[in-house]
Amino acid sequence: MNYLIFTFILCLYWFLLSGHTSILLLSLGLASVILVIWLVRRMDSNDNAPFRMLFNIELFSYLGWLIWQVIITNIDVARRIWNPSLPIEPACRKIKVSITDPLIKTIYANSITLTPGTVTTEVGEDYFIVHALNAESLDELEEGEMEKRLKRLEKSE
Repeated sequence: MNYLIFTFILCLYWFLLSGHTSILLLSLGLASVILVIWLVRRMDSNDNAPFRMLFNIELFSYLGWLIWQVIITNIDVARRIWNPSLPIEPACRKIKVSITDPLIKTIYANSITLTPGTVTTEVGEDYFIVHALNAESLDELEEGEMEKRLKRLEKSE
C-alpha cells in the first residue's frame, strides 16, 4: 500500500513540475515514476526503515533559520571572493556531534554542506569532519547554534 501512495505522490509531483498534458509525455512520466518505484523496491529502502515525515512547527522554524543563514553566508563568501583584503584561509576540523537520530544527523550534515563556504566531508558516529573557507565558519559550527536547533527538532518528533 505504501508503494501505491508513493507512486501517486510522485506522479502528482511530476505533473505539477512538468505541466504537460499530452498522452506521450504523461505516459513517459508514468514510466519514469514506475522505474523509480522499482529501483526503490530493489534497494529495499522502504522496507528496512520506517518512513517518517517531520512536518511540525520546529521544522519550519529550522528551515526559516537555515535559509537566513544561507543568505548571510552567501553574502560573506561573495565579499571574501571579491575583496582581496578579506582572508580566505581554508581549514578542516573535526566537529563534535551529539545528535543520535540518523535522520536528524543527515539533515545536520546536509545543512552544513548547503551553507556556502562549508562542506561536510566525513560523517562519523559522534563527529563530522568539515572543510570551510575560513576558520570563523568552523568556530560558529562549534558554538553549536545549528545543532541546538536540530536537537529541538529531534525532541519534537
